[in-house]
Amino acid sequence: MGMNISELQEVAAEMQLPRFAAGQIAQWLYQRRVKDIDGMTNLSKANRDKLAERYCIGAMPPADMQKSKDGTIKYLFPTSGGKMVETVYIPDHDRATLCVSSQVGCKMNCLFCQTGKQGFEGQLTAADIINQIYSLPEADKLTNIVFMGQGEPMDNLDNVLRATEILTDAKGFAWSPKRITVSSVGVKNKLEKFLRESECHIAISMHSPLPEQRAMLMPAERAMPIAEVVRLLRGFDFSHQRRLSFEYIVFDGLNDTMTHAREIVKLLQGLECRINLIRFHQIPGVDLRTSDEKKMTVFRDYLTSHGIFTTIRASRGQDIYAACGLLSTAKKEAERRHESL
Repeated sequence: MGMNISELQEVAAEMQLPRFAAGQIAQWLYQRRVKDIDGMTNLSKANRDKLAERYCIGAMPPADMQKSKDGTIKYLFPTSGGKMVETVYIPDHDRATLCVSSQVGCKMNCLFCQTGKQGFEGQLTAADIINQIYSLPEADKLTNIVFMGQGEPMDNLDNVLRATEILTDAKGFAWSPKRITVSSVGVKNKLEKFLRESECHIAISMHSPLPEQRAMLMPAERAMPIAEVVRLLRGFDFSHQRRLSFEYIVFDGLNDTMTHAREIVKLLQGLECRINLIRFHQIPGVDLRTSDEKKMTVFRDYLTSHGIFTTIRASRGQDIYAACGLLSTAKKEAERRHESL
């Protein structure tokens, strides 16, 4: 798992299998999600035995889960490095979205994010990323994937690109890029590389159009200001296949004023995009509160009336560890308590 078709062709050649065997292996892996090599029944028994001597599938089931009364399920998946990452399954009528992680912890240290409080513990391999889909009990129901879990996808760009390649390759999962959205705070050089090499949708974490305030919320603003991100985005076409969106957590009394709305309109004027307004899920030790429904509605209506299509994202999973990083943090704290006994 995690190998693309060219690498599977190398495996087939190394094992002296017919060249077409690579396509068969890819189909068993990514379209049928076989549990073991012996299940690849259109390979001869002798060839399956040869493969099994050197390789395994590499799939790892979730180690823990929390289910919300609204149907949202947060899973903890083990990684090849012995860590844990969160994955969130969100069913919604005829859609089922999976929010996947790209790193263990995160370097970005955004004020409102529990994952950033963990610090950075390592990159996920392409196999670790793919496993969150491969080993998901509800994998057959998925309609969309968003890279909005733990970590900054552009900070692990090679493995994210590898994972999205496997997801969209005709011999991989064969998903349309239009079913996949990758988020970013904006990482210098990496974001442009992603935009040139991937056709997946992109979502930018804005959270404030004001540079000083955004830097307070998101230290990454100092390295790649939101104005610079927007200038970069203006060089790409978002009018047809690929969608551009901006994520905006609305904090009460902080970034929910008409001044902020007007600055957003100025910043994004003429750019084909949408904005998702998001309620804040409280995390320990952070004195921020979510804006109320009335303020969010006024904010949404102002942006929409000025040509920026804006939605208020439904809040899900509030009765479980809803915010990114909370379940994995709780797991770590429980393990530390157990070790100290």
